[in-house]
Amino acid sequence: MTVTPPTLEQFRLEFQANGLVHLVFDCPGRTMNVFSNAAIHELGAFAAWLAGADVKGVVIRSGKDNAFCAGADLTELGVAYDMIMEAPLQDRFNVAFELFFPLSKAIRALETAGKPVAAAIAGLALGGGCELALGAHYRVLVDDPKIGLGLPESLVGLLPGAGGTQRLPRLVGLKACLPILLEGARLSGQAALNAGLAHELAKPGEEVARAEAWLLSCADALQPWDRVDWVLPSTPEIDVILAPLRAKADPLYPAPIAILDCVQYGLPQTFEGAIRSEMAIFAHLIQRPEARNMIQTLFLGKTDYDRLKRRDALPAFVSNVVAAVQAVAGDRGDPVVLCAISEAVLPWREKHTSDELRLADYAVVKETGYPSYLGGPFSFAVRGFD
Repeated sequence: MTVTPPTLEQFRLEFQANGLVHLVFDCPGRTMNVFSNAAIHELGAFAAWLAGADVKGVVIRSGKDNAFCAGADLTELGVAYDMIMEAPLQDRFNVAFELFFPLSKAIRALETAGKPVAAAIAGLALGGGCELALGAHYRVLVDDPKIGLGLPESLVGLLPGAGGTQRLPRLVGLKACLPILLEGARLSGQAALNAGLAHELAKPGEEVARAEAWLLSCADALQPWDRVDWVLPSTPEIDVILAPLRAKADPLYPAPIAILDCVQYGLPQTFEGAIRSEMAIFAHLIQRPEARNMIQTLFLGKTDYDRLKRRDALPAFVSNVVAAVQAVAGDRGDPVVLCAISEAVLPWREKHTSDELRLADYAVVKETGYPSYLGGPFSFAVRGFD
């Protein structure tokens, strides 16, 4: 080794006799890998070490048997949101940018460290996990319909902020990337291979060997967008494709509009500028109340709801709240109807914890079509339209 390897806890290093190193994502004490602040810091430290390390290449793989990486630690995301909103108004953009850009920087440092990197994907790679895989120079995907890559951030009011809105269209093309970015679509198996999201499919248990074989076969440590012959798309070309989507976008849900902004303003730039434009748009979006409401309800609330439902342990009051909301007729987006719904659920507000009310908020959104950007009737009763 030319330099001392970093000390890692969220990852571990396994040095191979063939000169390769495995970067194994294996968050201790968790059933699934997520990108916590600690994991992001360690990835950056690894990338910095890799630039001077005496290794032939890197295989990134998961130490868990259920997923590659499920994305961000959304509990930490909620804490970060509070830190941003507690800062003076004029400082919030810089606070948000500095909090969230480190993952983008770490992945960029990894792909430009001068060593080939292959991702061996034997489980779901979602959100930041997908963005990490996209930062590899080669992706081997286990051929299983349950295993795939996706960027579901728009479904919780956010956008992929670690290069996802920039690498994905550069890899699969502008038209092919939009369902993944805007609708949270996942690609598995042959569909991922055909799109260019995966370079190779493998049988379960063979993905690491296939990734190593590529690394040892004169692998190229350069991304397509870092080549001198990379051709930037023109602004008119991008406008033609995105204009119809902008015309249909719902302003009450700002995340898809922000994603379109990332693509439109990022693709004509060099990659260094593109990821900074992406993060600037993310830093504005994360301050929006819609993102906070949708994270609380569609991720945290859904996670708790699904866990309790599997155990047949949902609180009985949840179905009663849903029935009360369903009994209030009318357009769920109408302010008068929303206020009537808030009155209808009032009897439960003082009787249950915030976590229990969040369960009910998710159930109402799921069962009645209540606007998710408001977070649910209990969230709306506290915060209104912000």
